[in-house]
Amino acid sequence: MSLRLVLASWWTPKRVLAEMLGRVEKMTVAALDGLLEKHSPDALAAIRGAERATEGGFLARRAAMASAHNARVSALVEALGREKAISQGREALFPVGVMLGKEARDRLGLVDGPRDLQRAARILYRALGIDFTLEKLADGGMMMRVHRCALAGYYTAGSCAVLSAADEGVVRGLNPVFTMRFEQRMTDGPRECLARIWEEKR
Repeated sequence: MSLRLVLASWWTPKRVLAEMLGRVEKMTVAALDGLLEKHSPDALAAIRGAERATEGGFLARRAAMASAHNARVSALVEALGREKAISQGREALFPVGVMLGKEARDRLGLVDGPRDLQRAARILYRALGIDFTLEKLADGGMMMRVHRCALAGYYTAGSCAVLSAADEGVVRGLNPVFTMRFEQRMTDGPRECLARIWEEKR
């Protein structure tokens, strides 16, 4: 385990968390914009024309990011239908998550193993206002339980289904031998999100 990761898990400056949040927003919005430019450019122009610069702290920035995601996913659903929009959205967001995970891996000096994966994920989720625990499963995998998600109160179910692909990609980027898949999401009604994590056998 790297010293950088240990120190960051104890205390991460607000400036660093703000940079993380900004990076997540920039890359995820750009991915959705790419889809809208292809399938509904007029809707994208209208969305961009209605948006204003965000002022305030983390709560305001998270809310603005969620609003940007909601508007774009809604436009995709209108253009493509719900099933196709979510499928293409997830396909576009997964590699974004992988890239974010790889950036964090390099920045924090991760080594392979579930303990480093958990510490790094906790740092990234801190910027998004997400609290979780990991439980070991009998089959050797892990179950992530998200008890609090600052974004769940803003997201539509469709937006969460699309953006959760970025979370799954982040895990792959942090450690390429691990895969994560969400099994339930708060935006569908449950009180917590559940995501199964397992190691791919090689």
